[in-house]
Amino acid sequence: MIPYYYPAWQFGGPVRVAYELSKELVERGLSVTVYTSDIVDEKTRVDNSFQKVDGVDVFYFKNLSLYAAKRKMFVTPSMLFAVKDRIKSFDVVHIHGNRTTQSPILHYFLKKNSVPYIVQAHGGLPMISGNRLKRLYDLFFGHNLLKDASKVIALSRVEAEQYRSMGVPEEKIEVIPNGIDLSEYAVLPPKGCFKKKFGISDDEKIVLYLGRIHRIKGIDILVKAFTNVIKKLDAVRLVIVGPDDGYLREVKALIKTLNIDDNVLITGPLYGKDKLEAYVDAEVYVLPSRYETFPMTVLEAYACGKPVIASKVGGLPDLVTNGQTGLLVDPGNIVQLTKNILYLLDHADGAIEMGLQGKQFVKENFTIKKVTDKLQGLYSDVLSSLPLEFTKSKNSCG
Repeated sequence: MIPYYYPAWQFGGPVRVAYELSKELVERGLSVTVYTSDIVDEKTRVDNSFQKVDGVDVFYFKNLSLYAAKRKMFVTPSMLFAVKDRIKSFDVVHIHGNRTTQSPILHYFLKKNSVPYIVQAHGGLPMISGNRLKRLYDLFFGHNLLKDASKVIALSRVEAEQYRSMGVPEEKIEVIPNGIDLSEYAVLPPKGCFKKKFGISDDEKIVLYLGRIHRIKGIDILVKAFTNVIKKLDAVRLVIVGPDDGYLREVKALIKTLNIDDNVLITGPLYGKDKLEAYVDAEVYVLPSRYETFPMTVLEAYACGKPVIASKVGGLPDLVTNGQTGLLVDPGNIVQLTKNILYLLDHADGAIEMGLQGKQFVKENFTIKKVTDKLQGLYSDVLSSLPLEFTKSKNSCG
């Protein structure tokens, strides 16, 4: 169960992770069913209520409104009947996201029918904004959802500690990172395609941000640092790629105030080949987030052989080895970020070497096959720990 699924790429890493894992599990002979909403983005819905997507049975339940999706509210009443009727047919259920409107309903029927389930929060545990609604949700639903789970999946050591702070016992916590399908990066687009498409001259260097346009990502910090960069270097462009998540207006206003409009390109979201072209033409990928758990974009940048500059927050220090695969900066430190960007732009050979080390780092630790091995092992552990009367003969997961 996940609030959004293929082709709703604009909702970030969890969509990609659930899609890749489900596809890989089906290739291994498991039966996988996905329950999700019909939202593609704030303007579009999926046409059919059921689709076979790369061997996965995907049921798209109607979200109450497109406006609700824009507010990141996924309310799918018709899912109730499907869960009630079919929940017993699954051996194990994997819930992506710890605070969703679907989870309380799912939790009720899972518990009632003694069906084991796993929760994967995808970075959603902390109260970053001190949101009262989140606190109320946890009080009435969230803590019970975690308490009754057979296992919970943490993406990093930091997220594992967050589960502990919410009362999840150590034996229930499994650290399984996100994985990436490297076959999609085996043949990269030729260098120069992105620049040609967006009218950037060949001699310009690109500093790339790719991800949701949200305050938590620290794009304002990057823009301010980039203002210092162009005072030292000519022929450099900041490229900002990604869907607006409520912060685009502020970013544009800041760029205008600093009078650097001609040095910044905002493309909107890019997917598939277009996204790869952006990575290929960039000298460095920068993620100056105020908080992160396990961003897929770092793995994508590495897969394209690019060095990464990132904040020392959350799970990023586990992904970026300072001086080897990239450079780490203190969160919010504009001076330090400026120096690190300038360093990699001035030391092309060092930047290339870091990118190559990052590529090897992904190959050794984060391929989708290695991550799915761990997940499939977790499913087996959950099923083997059940009393005999609850086990089933077929091999399936929801």
